[in-house]
Amino acid sequence: MSAVEDKIAELGLKLPEVVPPLAAYQPAVRSGAYVFTSGQLPMVDGSLPATGKVGAEVSPEQAKELAATCALNALAAVKSVTGDLDKIQRVVKVVGFVASAPDFTGQPGVINGASELLGEILGDKGVHARSAVGVAVLPIDAPVEVEIQVEIAE
Repeated sequence: MSAVEDKIAELGLKLPEVVPPLAAYQPAVRSGAYVFTSGQLPMVDGSLPATGKVGAEVSPEQAKELAATCALNALAAVKSVTGDLDKIQRVVKVVGFVASAPDFTGQPGVINGASELLGEILGDKGVHARSAVGVAVLPIDAPVEVEIQVEIAE
């Protein structure tokens, strides 16, 4: 097990299996020193723990936890193409999408779930640029979706 996976275990978490694609794409691709993940939904054991809009059916607190699950799924996607999470030099960018009720404006707080978990796991290597975007709907009625881009050591 890698040092990064040891840290994940220390936090009481487990790196999941890569979530299979729901359409015609790969969970992650490598280009040079970078790995780009596809948008990761908060899938746990093949299903969504919650569906609906944040600020309506899903609370901001629950959505923040779901964003952390998305980040963990994104790390699994990174590992699927690198073989070792210890190769991560830094998380460069996080993009988070929040399926939002019309009056919900707390998207940054929701996506903090992903950002904070990446920081806990990777320390300074987890500090990143970020976008948090509210959207009308996400695939299979997921409340959140997160994609990451990481720089990998050669």
